[in-house]
Amino acid sequence: MLRPFTAADAGNLLALHSDPDVMRYINGGRPADRDSIRERTLPKLMREYPCIDTRGYWAAEEKGSRVFLGWFEFRPLDERDASVVELGYRLNRSAWGRGYATEGSRALIRKGFEELGVVRVTANTMAVNAGSRRVMEKSGLSFLRSFTGDWPEAIEGSEHGDVEYALTRAQWVRRA
Repeated sequence: MLRPFTAADAGNLLALHSDPDVMRYINGGRPADRDSIRERTLPKLMREYPCIDTRGYWAAEEKGSRVFLGWFEFRPLDERDASVVELGYRLNRSAWGRGYATEGSRALIRKGFEELGVVRVTANTMAVNAGSRRVMEKSGLSFLRSFTGDWPEAIEGSEHGDVEYALTRAQWVRRA
């Protein structure tokens, strides 16, 4: 289940963003601190995007238990234009390998193409992040290119660069 973030999610986010395995491909595994979650992360995750008339980040919960699983990103790259959105996800280790990332990604892609006027979905990850790349592929995105990102600090694996995957509405319709 995807729902909007609230201030009450601070503890869940702190635990998620403090897990070194979860953060391995984001910042090398460094833990977050409570202040950064409250002052930077939560405001970012609670932000509304007028061009799509909704938020760009969603908390993910297990339907029955309501256990916090992590979050999904589906936000416009240009704040004034909903045609291209970025897909992303960050889930607790306990949710890995259970299909949640693919299920949530597919639901957002469907909503984007059917309801939000999205024309293209894009997603990026480190080239060495095989798990994330597999989710992108299972969600319908195709490998587009390799590139070298501008990492503020080099982390293990960043020397191999990044990859971009994409899916257009036309491709999605053809496959459906």
